[in-house]
Amino acid sequence: MGITTIRKNSILIALVQEKELVIKDIQSALDLLATVWYETGSNYLIITKECITEDFFVLSTRLAGEILQKFINYNIKVAITGDYSGYTSKPLKDFIYECNMGKDIFFLSSVEYL
Repeated sequence: MGITTIRKNSILIALVQEKELVIKDIQSALDLLATVWYETGSNYLIITKECITEDFFVLSTRLAGEILQKFINYNIKVAITGDYSGYTSKPLKDFIYECNMGKDIFFLSSVEYL
């Protein structure tokens, strides 16, 4: 898995950019958290949306809520970057909006918005 680090305002951020799925289910999300912590020591994570299963973005599967709850439980701040304009679900848009109003989980169009 390709994990690089960037430093922004003296905060070390792990950046995961893969061509294949990294988060397929809850266990793979936990594995990612452990790998990021072990390899970088950072509790800040940026991951591209292409690394996450599409089921995550279907709120009725409850996968997004369960995975993001793990991030919060383990005190990991996460930004998921990508193009969300193709999603038409109002509940998903509301979910993204609410996450972006908080302090732990963000859905951004690109890394430049950090």
